[in-house]
Amino acid sequence: MKRDWIPLLLIPALAIAALPLVGAPSSWVTLTVAGLAMGLMIFVMASGLTLTFGLMDVLNFGHGAFIAVGAFVAASVMLALGPWMQADSLWLNLAAFLPAILAAMAVSGGLGLVFERVIVQPVYGQHLKQILVTTGGLIVAEQLLKVVWGPEQITLTRPTALRGALLIGDIAIEKYRLLAVVIGLAVFAALALTLNRTRIGLLIRAGVENGEMVEALGYRIRRLFVGVFVVGSALAGLGGAMWGLYQETVTAAIGAQVIVLVFIVIIIGGLGSVGGCFVGALLVGLTANYIGFLAPKVALGSNILLMALVLLWRPQGLYPVAKR
Repeated sequence: MKRDWIPLLLIPALAIAALPLVGAPSSWVTLTVAGLAMGLMIFVMASGLTLTFGLMDVLNFGHGAFIAVGAFVAASVMLALGPWMQADSLWLNLAAFLPAILAAMAVSGGLGLVFERVIVQPVYGQHLKQILVTTGGLIVAEQLLKVVWGPEQITLTRPTALRGALLIGDIAIEKYRLLAVVIGLAVFAALALTLNRTRIGLLIRAGVENGEMVEALGYRIRRLFVGVFVVGSALAGLGGAMWGLYQETVTAAIGAQVIVLVFIVIIIGGLGSVGGCFVGALLVGLTANYIGFLAPKVALGSNILLMALVLLWRPQGLYPVAKR
């Protein structure tokens, strides 16, 4: 099937259109890298939700709980390993950062398993009930986070190796944003390869198209659903850990705040489409940074406007995977 390249071309078109408005090329490069980093962090959080919806047809408004839990778990590990975080050794910094990320993914994935079994499973195929019970799950999780970690925000300090910026002439690029770009691209590449080049990916895509037929062929599609839900929850935890370190603060409301951007991204990209989610996240990140620089007062509504314009052009999103 012929690939539709037009939505993908929106990313360079947006960047090129912003260049004369921003003015200085150095500022434009800094904003573009910042936008890509923000977009890829949102993609990591949104990719799990778009997989869940695409395969399981579940509107999980509780996805923000996994994001928040990942942020808190990562913060706890990094604070416990504070001397390593503040050391001048890159290896010690990584020895603190990597376990924090892995712990965030493991705990969020485990929470996702419990969430799917207890809350989501009884309401499969009932979208209104899914919205109500998963939103309730998010509210309960937010309150439990306050019980466990307290109501005060946690302040994080980035590892020594990730502080500051790389200077290339007049261009300043934050080191942490570069790391976010690398991790985001790695997650996208891993998802794309898994979905398009592996047997599990074939079953997932077949389950999206016709789950009953896959089950009739002898595959336990329900177990595959649960596995996808756990992986999606773990990715949300990874994104939450990265977002918390990006903001350098973690609060119980972090999941509820980010979930709005996550839903905007998956609506723009097309419900259930990982590629569309990737393109949508980059568009959201770039738009937020360009508009925030040019007209800060308009920045809060810029993503809503972007979503409205995309839906006026393509009501099903940029890359819809199915008619819903």
